[in-house]
Amino acid sequence: MNLRDAGEGPIRARLIVAPQVAAALAAHAPVVALESTLISHGLPYPANVEVARASEAAVRAAGAIPATIAIRDGRILVGLDDAALEALASAPAGSVRKAARPSLATALHAGGWAATTVSATMIAAHATGIAVFATGGIGGVHRGALSRSGVAPTFDISADLDELARTPVAVVCAGPKAILDVAATLEYLETRGVPVVAIGQAELPGFYSRTSAVPAPVSVDEPAAAHLVRVHLGLGLGSGILVCTPVPAAAALPEEVARVAVERAIREAAAAGVAGPALTPWLLGRIAELTDGASVRANTALIVNDAAVAGRLARMLATGLADR
Repeated sequence: MNLRDAGEGPIRARLIVAPQVAAALAAHAPVVALESTLISHGLPYPANVEVARASEAAVRAAGAIPATIAIRDGRILVGLDDAALEALASAPAGSVRKAARPSLATALHAGGWAATTVSATMIAAHATGIAVFATGGIGGVHRGALSRSGVAPTFDISADLDELARTPVAVVCAGPKAILDVAATLEYLETRGVPVVAIGQAELPGFYSRTSAVPAPVSVDEPAAAHLVRVHLGLGLGSGILVCTPVPAAAALPEEVARVAVERAIREAAAAGVAGPALTPWLLGRIAELTDGASVRANTALIVNDAAVAGRLARMLATGLADR
């Protein structure tokens, strides 16, 4: 199977592919998709554009071409130049929409800037013919989504999981976000037919920390991960594959420190009645406060590291090393 086979459908008419990305795809060279919500909603300016540039540089250093994806004026841009990165990163607060599968049509209809989440980035990457996508951490099953003592469950489950089940793209991340029910997220992915692979360790990464106390279904090194990606996508099963790599040790939080901060933030959010779309940004901000900014430093480091790992995987896929 040619991993460059693009998805079919009218969405392709909405794509504007940057010349460098289009040339790489035409030459069967490695390309890595990058999401843009990390720029618009993840970090304040100018840290957001600095991380975006560092992620693109990490992909290039690994021998691949970066393709940051965003929406502007009704078109899906696959590959942003530096001026566009700057414009998105410095856009006025509240002016950039978030685009996921459920809100993709709205974002295209509304005009202006919209940033792509994991699900929307996967859709655009597959439609373009990009097989590898790097992000920080995926969404998943929130704590209390499936059962809560004495209270109705929230059913708060990210669209990222169903996108992984329906869109054949390899997603490289540092694991599910630490604020989630990681074990339930893993079970959900298994039910939906999504392979989950950890690179270099027996546990899933804990996002802010290198470990999570949740065993990984499969543990391999990078070349074996590339081979698994090649085999899974080549089977034509229709689902993606999740490749998890831990945050660099120098920036990682100890697992216990991360766990205590996350659990305290979750308790405080419940007491304050924070829920729905406001929950995740509230929790991430509170965890940053509780860790004196260490969680932000870990988040920044893992984003860039994920981009580097994705670049190496894409290069192995494109050069045939993944076939060995």
